[in-house]
Amino acid sequence: MHTFKLLSALLCYPEQTLLDAVPEIRALAQQEGTLAQEVEPLLQYLQSGSLIALQENYVATFDRNQRHSLHLFEHIHGESRDRGQAMVDLISEYRRYGFEPEASELPDYVPLFLEFLSLVDAETAEKLLGEAIHVLAAIGIRLQRKDSPYANAFLLLTSFTDVVP
Repeated sequence: MHTFKLLSALLCYPEQTLLDAVPEIRALAQQEGTLAQEVEPLLQYLQSGSLIALQENYVATFDRNQRHSLHLFEHIHGESRDRGQAMVDLISEYRRYGFEPEASELPDYVPLFLEFLSLVDAETAEKLLGEAIHVLAAIGIRLQRKDSPYANAFLLLTSFTDVVP
């Protein structure tokens, strides 16, 4: 599903290539229907500031605030041993579908997880998203309380699963 791929790109650390792709992302979002309305504030935000300011905000939002961490299992397991086993299980799930995650990212990194969802069939994506939606929605709500332009990207995910967070 293109939506997951789009959201994955938008939740990655901002680089010039992402900023250059905003018009293309906007066009793709419009093709997806209601997606355009939900991601437009984030697209406008990405076009509004300097790359360095966007990067600083991203780091402050996601890397310096554990409550907004882009690592799913950090919210569930913290730094416990269980997190390691959950990572191994997730990598196994990725490989089961022929997806080999980049070694540079932990498997529970939200943009990587969304990229994976974009590659599997809709039923599998909905099932796996349902398993993670509680954490993703909680991040979205926390970001919404901070008026973060990233909030809608997380809250939008709740519309792609029947699981109620």
